[in-house]
Amino acid sequence: MKTITMLKVGFLAGLIALMSGCGTIKSAGNLEEGAWGTFNEIWDRWVESDGDIGYAVVWHRKVAEGLSLQDVMDTLNNIAIETPGLMNVGELPLSKELNARGIESGIVHIASFCNPETARVMLDFSPAMSAMLPCRIAFVEQEDGLHMYTMNMDMMVKMGKKMPEPLRSLAYDKRNAIWDMMEKGSSGDF
Repeated sequence: MKTITMLKVGFLAGLIALMSGCGTIKSAGNLEEGAWGTFNEIWDRWVESDGDIGYAVVWHRKVAEGLSLQDVMDTLNNIAIETPGLMNVGELPLSKELNARGIESGIVHIASFCNPETARVMLDFSPAMSAMLPCRIAFVEQEDGLHMYTMNMDMMVKMGKKMPEPLRSLAYDKRNAIWDMMEKGSSGDF
């Protein structure tokens, strides 16, 4: 662990020295509070996974034994209903399509959630954020059961440039709703 910490410190020191003259320091000063903590979490997950960037930038939960995809979807949809403006805007039952094509597949299912008003405010702030909309939760059946994955929403709310109000509050509300979906969905708790 000490070696990893030293590598991080060395990497950051080198990065700061390299980029101090090109606006990086100014941009870093415009980040939300908690940005460096989130960066460190992502870095640690990247190292832990031997460089798997997908693993590094997601939240992951294993679904409790005995819960079906439908059980979890019911929980997610209930949370969406309880969250002002958030709604299920579509599902992609990818494994059903694969199986229909003769490709044997365990569950692969993607559910998309969005609050259209929040999305509009976010896109006015940064049109590039459209590539991250809507919020998706993916289900992947693995040897040990069903797993849930979603983008680490802290990247959006903490690692970007400071958001003006009311966007900041709206973004945190959606971040918290997706977090609840992962926590409660994986345990069937609602």
